[in-house]
Amino acid sequence: MDHDRLELSPEKMRTLGYRVVDLLVDHFADGGDESLGEAPSRDELEAHLREDLPEEGTPPEAVLDQVEAEVLPNTMRVDHPRFFGFVPGPNNFVGVLADMLASGFNVFSGTWISGAAAAQIELVVIDWLRTLCGLPEAAGGLFTSGGSMANVTALAAARHARLDDVTGAVAYCSDQTHTSVDRALWLLGFGPDQLHRVPADDQYRLDPESLEEAIAADRAAGRRPFCIIANAGTTNTGAVDPLPALAALADAEDLWLHVDGAYGAPTVVCERGQNRLDGIERVDSLTLDPHKWLFQPFEIGGVLVRDEQHLRRAFRLEAEYLEDAVGAADEVNFSASGIQLTRSFRALKLWMTLKVFGREHVATAVARGFERAEQAERLLRGRPGWTVVTPAQMGIITFRCEPDGWTPDQVDALTRRLIAAVNDEGAAFLTQTTLDGRPVLRLCPINPRTTAKDLEETIARLDALQAEIEVGATPAS
Repeated sequence: MDHDRLELSPEKMRTLGYRVVDLLVDHFADGGDESLGEAPSRDELEAHLREDLPEEGTPPEAVLDQVEAEVLPNTMRVDHPRFFGFVPGPNNFVGVLADMLASGFNVFSGTWISGAAAAQIELVVIDWLRTLCGLPEAAGGLFTSGGSMANVTALAAARHARLDDVTGAVAYCSDQTHTSVDRALWLLGFGPDQLHRVPADDQYRLDPESLEEAIAADRAAGRRPFCIIANAGTTNTGAVDPLPALAALADAEDLWLHVDGAYGAPTVVCERGQNRLDGIERVDSLTLDPHKWLFQPFEIGGVLVRDEQHLRRAFRLEAEYLEDAVGAADEVNFSASGIQLTRSFRALKLWMTLKVFGREHVATAVARGFERAEQAERLLRGRPGWTVVTPAQMGIITFRCEPDGWTPDQVDALTRRLIAAVNDEGAAFLTQTTLDGRPVLRLCPINPRTTAKDLEETIARLDALQAEIEVGATPAS
């Protein structure tokens, strides 16, 4: 080893590399037999991991030992077959290999001159997604770190295309819209009162009639509506806003239509997703996260814009130190279409995954997420005392246990205790959310490695736990 050059010998690199690959293979092969991981307290992790900056080097084997013993077990396995909380991150081994290559070769994908093949791969994969979504040939986009940055990017294009300044401008969304939209507009110079959240309908969707009334009222008050932000699969319930009606309203009102499809839009790869996403071909911009329902390792989000020139007009800036990067007219510098100059080669993992497995098998894996949520709904409806709050849609179901004679407050307390109890056991992981002011259990089983047995055992355990908790509760008189 030559520490001054930060180099390891070829033999040492191979030994360490094989060990890392073995860890990864075991991780994927063990599947549901592995623990879901832990979330220790800050004090516990401080005791294990706090240290002064080392002055001298440590043998790499010892550092890898520490990672294996103290780091990996103390992180939650969001790709575990029984991780049903939030939106799982069920990656795949081919995508992992791609990330290893992209990191190892340190591919720079910000400019054509430094990453021509990387840019071309990104162009190809973006075009695959554009085609799946039914957008015109003039559409384009790029990959980002995730849905939050994709929303910033898309809404920056909307602001640049529709506004000379943000004074009095208003964007619209439902009260089910992800908070990344609030953050994006704040970063783009809008105040909190410039995002008009319209109450969702009884299916937790943006209601076109209520939206039209809000737009009319704002125009009458001298404000400037400029953008509708719709959802293609909300985080809470998987709801898809009525995209055809919203597109028609956007056309009639001359508003930009942005769709946050970070969760649900990737389902266009399968027929069931296409049916649920009717109208997505009419958007002005769209975000989607391949690291959710296209099974990629973090981080890869994406943004598509109906006219890709809007991205370039919003973000292109010339700098004297980038003169050599301008290149020929047909060369693409993705740094001129988004926020980042330095960009990793995110497209490689999705490209390799789709090349290795093909659209048909990826579509089958996506469709399985729909089916697993529907299986969970059937299991719950077949058990007394359980109420499905929102039916399975886009791979998400919400529910709670409502024993006979219990008050709403007691049911709410039971819901919260159930989440804590099942997660403390560690056999499965769920989260809760709030709908109409009341807590509900939420299950998102989109991992293609999740089995019917995983769901059967999880719901059976929830049923057993609620019975245990019920013993100590006091029903209404």
